[in-house]
Amino acid sequence: MAPRSEPSERQRRLGAELRKLRNRAGLSGDQAAVILEADRARISNIEAGRIDVSRNRLYKLLREYGCPQGPLFDGLMEMAQERGKGWWDEFRDVMGRSVLDLAELESRSTAILMHEPLFIPGMFQTEDYARSVILATSEDHAYADRYVGFRMARQRVLDGESPVTYHAVIHEAALRVQVGGGSIMRKQLLRLIELARLPNVTLQIFPFERGAYAAFSRPFLLFEGSTPELRTVFFEYPGNSVFLGDGEHIDEYAKMFEKLTDLALAPVDPEAAPESHGGRDSLSLIQHVMYEL
Repeated sequence: MAPRSEPSERQRRLGAELRKLRNRAGLSGDQAAVILEADRARISNIEAGRIDVSRNRLYKLLREYGCPQGPLFDGLMEMAQERGKGWWDEFRDVMGRSVLDLAELESRSTAILMHEPLFIPGMFQTEDYARSVILATSEDHAYADRYVGFRMARQRVLDGESPVTYHAVIHEAALRVQVGGGSIMRKQLLRLIELARLPNVTLQIFPFERGAYAAFSRPFLLFEGSTPELRTVFFEYPGNSVFLGDGEHIDEYAKMFEKLTDLALAPVDPEAAPESHGGRDSLSLIQHVMYEL
């Protein structure tokens, strides 16, 4: 089979982790090829994610690279076993590779940390809000319908059979940018409160008065894996998306998110009685903005 020209994020990440382990073990590509009784080109293609590696061959490489049995070993074996197939396949006609990779990553993460400074995160959007977002840049209603369908399908990870732990810090600006008008925004803010009732969801609002922290203008997603080595940070820019798997940089964003949670208002607690809101918290701010609409 010819090497693929467009590897998925999972395929690229598996190859990158194998390259790290090989280099850490002090082995050359030629030496790794001997382990698999293959040529150097095959190792290069595996490490670039251009071809798959069987579980048996991966097991052999991990042992020779000195990777001990444990979460990282098991996590890499699981990544090799996956074939990237899922509900997102039905949207390949309208969604780009990076967006499909995002859905796949969401499906296999153990926890997701999100910071969003300007819009309601896609994982929390109502259908009307999501449609208004896409129609602001495109007049293709058929495409908008597919886009909304994809976005709603992504939300299954919040309340499916094995819901992911999701912690979001949303800037107050996102509550006040009127996407689609007052009626759509009121329903959207109610949806935020509803989702915050889920036991796996933590929602905090970063208020204007807390100032311009370093992450203020930079939305990002941090995906937790089965082990810290397999964490991923995702950035989405106009026309470009980036998946970052470098441990040192991921640690920086983990610390940044921790700082954001410290500065943000207390998480939404819809079960608390109204009289318990003695101070300003995330729920009271959402309700305040909602009543102003």
